[in-house]
Amino acid sequence: MGGVSRAEIVETEAGDARVTWWAARNARGVLALGHGAGGGTEARDLRALAGVLPSHGVTVALVEQPWRVAGKKVAPAPRTLDTGWRGVWPALAGAGLPIASGGRSAGARVACRTAAELGAVGVLALSFPLHPPGRPERSRAQELLGAGVPALVVQGGNDPFGRPDEFPDGAYELVEVPHADHGFAVPKRAGVGEAETLKVITDAVTAFTRRLWE
Repeated sequence: MGGVSRAEIVETEAGDARVTWWAARNARGVLALGHGAGGGTEARDLRALAGVLPSHGVTVALVEQPWRVAGKKVAPAPRTLDTGWRGVWPALAGAGLPIASGGRSAGARVACRTAAELGAVGVLALSFPLHPPGRPERSRAQELLGAGVPALVVQGGNDPFGRPDEFPDGAYELVEVPHADHGFAVPKRAGVGEAETLKVITDAVTAFTRRLWE
């Protein structure tokens, strides 16, 4: 993974957020990635994308929501998460490049809910939490279906928050990560290593961003 070009604190109405930039030379666009409710930007998929995409002309901006920057353990309500994401957008747009909005789990929901209003050119939903575990009747599919921009879902084959075959038909792409759970971890018995799993993710996202900015 290349070095971090810079990290900055961005004031939002929900508190201070942190953006860590992984810059591409001659970047064609920016992929902004938010984290989930149970962790931060150290997630394996977010870090893998930050390490790979800059060499493909995509600058990656890893966004820490204000609640994480403040050291809190529990994520706030979706409305507050959306407020924090909106507040970071002007800093993301400062590079003058088209922006794709994305994230994992709760961050994917934020990206879907706000993409159209913020002018994102696309949405990346990593481990989209289609429903709470064991509660398929509480579907969040409308957030994904209503994104209003080209969207890619990358979903673990054994994700308890929604397996790939549970997703409804819609105007989005879906790539399955075989055997993976919500955090894209794969059991040893599957015979697939983490490097192979992460390559499925980075290859899919690289191809998606290339199509966005062709």
